Amino acid sequence: MAEPVQHVHELLRAAGQTVATAESLTGGRLAAALTDVPGASDVYVGGVVTYATELKASLLGVSEQVIAEHGVVSPQCAQAMAAGVRALTGATYGVATTGVAGPSSQEGKPPGTVFVGIAGPDLVAAVALELRGKRAQIQDRTCREALTAFAQVLQREETPLR
Repeated sequence: MAEPVQHVHELLRAAGQTVATAESLTGGRLAAALTDVPGASDVYVGGVVTYATELKASLLGVSEQVIAEHGVVSPQCAQAMAAGVRALTGATYGVATTGVAGPSSQEGKPPGTVFVGIAGPDLVAAVALELRGKRAQIQDRTCREALTAFAQVLQREETPLR
């Protein structure tokens, strides 16, 4: 996973920005990937693993209305998680992962249904993923896709210096 994570670090460092993570189905893998790079503390401020629905609400401020109307496997929950971890940590950006790693369905959604939330100064967005594979493959692929999507956001928001 070196390429997307390195790219994210380079973009954040060049812009003097930071990121925090809120994870559910990835269980800390995204934080592990981001901290596996030398100098990670320059851009990564921390994160939370909110596997239980109750923690998504109490730690990240995901509203009961979002949970009741859309569920925790939803773009709305991913966005709320990303915004919540950003507010909690003071990071420039929050990146969140929520979904179903399997082996069974959750909220009527099959394994591989994943949402990545990204929140920043002028942005709250979600990316929907439909992944295939075993549990660990879905978790690892979610991290890679989350980092790739986040790098694309950072590239769009960066101001050319030329």
